[in-house]
Amino acid sequence: MAQGAVKICGLTSLQAVTDAVTAGARYVGFVFFPRSPRHLDVARAAELAQSVPAGVAKVALTVDADDAFLDALLASVPIDMLQLHGHESPERVAAIRARHGLPVMKAVGVAERADLAELDRYMSVADQILLDAKPPKGADLPGGNGLAFDWRLIAGRDWSRPWMLAGGLTPANVAEAMRLTGARQVDVSSGVESAPGVKDPARIRAFIQAARSVAG
Repeated sequence: MAQGAVKICGLTSLQAVTDAVTAGARYVGFVFFPRSPRHLDVARAAELAQSVPAGVAKVALTVDADDAFLDALLASVPIDMLQLHGHESPERVAAIRARHGLPVMKAVGVAERADLAELDRYMSVADQILLDAKPPKGADLPGGNGLAFDWRLIAGRDWSRPWMLAGGLTPANVAEAMRLTGARQVDVSSGVESAPGVKDPARIRAFIQAARSVAG
């Protein structure tokens, strides 16, 4: 796990995939959630995934997906990791990992210190943990809302699994967030967009450069 590894999530075009890969993203994320402006159908995702070079992990973000959907998705799209961004229980995470034989990243929403206890429930079943800002009550999206949580809540903390920081990150604040939390990996979606679902190549480059500056 390289210091300063960046995941660009919610890619919806071949150009955006190219921009992310060229800028140095270590992960690219495809969203399968119909209420999201970044949602892809399986056929489109398969096309985009084929353009990702070896060495860059292709991540599928799903929200409380059932086995039938995951079976169909993985039969058509060459995915390297599943990101579970719903209310999946530890038992469900373990079952998905066993069924498909792929690494699983479980997203956990954080708003206050008490939410950190939720992380421990997933340490033995997930390959990675994504710490994201908990969505506000009534929000349509479980992530990608452009909200940050209080990074001081996890300052100096570490866990037994690799973890990734998300939520409200931008080119302007990602370096500060990494220094304060000790995060080695970061995830961004809305923070590098010019409009919902539209990635901005200059913002992608600036974000990755800022994240790497902490590693340096």
